[in-house]
Amino acid sequence: MKKISIVTPCFNEHDNIQELYDRIKKSISNLNYDYEIIFVDNSSTDNSYKIYEQITSNDPKSKAIIMSRNFGSSQTSFLAGIKNATGDAIILIESDLQDPPELIPKLIEKWEEGFDVVYATRKKRRGSLIRRFFYKCFYVVFRWMSYLEIPLDSGDFSLIDKKIAEIIKKLPEKDIYIRGLRTWVGFKQTSIEYVRDDRIHGETSISFLDNFNWAKKAIVNFSYKPLEFISKLSLITAAITIIAAIVYVYFYFTKNMPKGFPTLLLAIFTLSTIQLIALGIIGEYLIRMFHEIKGRPSYIISEIIQNKSSGDN
Repeated sequence: MKKISIVTPCFNEHDNIQELYDRIKKSISNLNYDYEIIFVDNSSTDNSYKIYEQITSNDPKSKAIIMSRNFGSSQTSFLAGIKNATGDAIILIESDLQDPPELIPKLIEKWEEGFDVVYATRKKRRGSLIRRFFYKCFYVVFRWMSYLEIPLDSGDFSLIDKKIAEIIKKLPEKDIYIRGLRTWVGFKQTSIEYVRDDRIHGETSISFLDNFNWAKKAIVNFSYKPLEFISKLSLITAAITIIAAIVYVYFYFTKNMPKGFPTLLLAIFTLSTIQLIALGIIGEYLIRMFHEIKGRPSYIISEIIQNKSSGDN
């Protein structure tokens, strides 16, 4: 019997964990597969721990991985789940119930057809109009800038075959972006469409600034265009400077050129702004390089909560 691993990252999701578990169980109860459900908790400060204990004490096929501290985005939690999963296929799903567990059978169906990666594409997203607008803009910009053909409107909700998981496990990089790596590995990939719900319980812990930083990480990890932009901008600036200098010299000797500092100050301000932008872009890449060179692990596991009779499932 084939085994399905379901990995879900959690942070202060005590209002959603039990419902998520119940819906996952219901979606796979009639399928002829062995399974395991892996909660990866990013050091929650709410009542989540007790809920994990209740679930795992009653279900030997479930377990909770508890991080030693909060390690940032859900990407490290997904990685921890992938590294601890033992299934023939791994399903990644967020714990906020915006991605419906009822789609799990459809993901598995596509996998059984021979696809190695099956990602869920959002044909519609419920929730704030402003948030939806910015998400849409990000995916369009990211696809344009990336050196990969990143699927539009596809989040982490997906199924990856065991061989894909093994490749991801062996990658040395620490600052990972699952959606990009999922595309980078290649193999046979397809998608299914769904409507993404808005959050039902609790408040999101991801601020606008968090989303902005997340978008920067995605672009820096899978695009060279910002650096190419700097090179092109420097050439354009140099050309404009040379032309402006020639024009200035011409008018200085042939016309009554106005004297004063406004034009000079404007030129200095423009060039300084361009330099700061260029340094900022270079700095983003240096930050990623610095993080990778240090070689620290992406996460540290504090403990694993599971039924004592479950072993490794």
